[in-house]
Amino acid sequence: MKKIFLCRHGQSEYNAKKIIQGHIDTDLTPKGIVQARLTGERLKKENIKRIFSSDLKRAYKTALIIGDVLGVEVEIDKRIREMHFGQWEGRAYEHIYTYNLDHWQNWLKNPVACPLPSQEDIKEFEERIKSFWNYLKSLKEENILVVGHGGSIQGIICTALDWGMEYLWGMMHTNTGLSLIEINKNNVSIKYINEDSHLAEQK
Repeated sequence: MKKIFLCRHGQSEYNAKKIIQGHIDTDLTPKGIVQARLTGERLKKENIKRIFSSDLKRAYKTALIIGDVLGVEVEIDKRIREMHFGQWEGRAYEHIYTYNLDHWQNWLKNPVACPLPSQEDIKEFEERIKSFWNYLKSLKEENILVVGHGGSIQGIICTALDWGMEYLWGMMHTNTGLSLIEINKNNVSIKYINEDSHLAEQK
């Protein structure tokens, strides 16, 4: 049985400042570094054989820290970088809540029907996520970790379950929250979403 663990990156500088990132390449905060280390400790028992990461710094550094704990090298794959959020990248959530609340809420309900201004085409986003998912399924290794972003790892879950991207924001991941997909022959199941008990000492 193949197990695919999905991990959102640790807290980034813009997470801490409550600013939308997308493709903006911010670094981890000290808290994010600790979160990544705790995640590595949590995953020690899972016999991870390969680690894939987005190329964006906040995910890659998270993956490197986890990989250091586990003794596994990190492989970069640009297909799992975050969605590009267009004109809203770099905006503070407070500004959006004040001036664009209706659009924001409609986008969260259905990002296919209500895209952000000049965001990455949702079909192109879906295709790169599907391409990566099919690649994961083809690998011989049974225990794999993917370190990405809220959009990309939730996109993998939507793809695994054959859901449309309409449901992309119907689930959320905290920083270094873990989800687990299991593949047993042709059966795909989600064992848990956003499990973050390994961060208990930070709460």
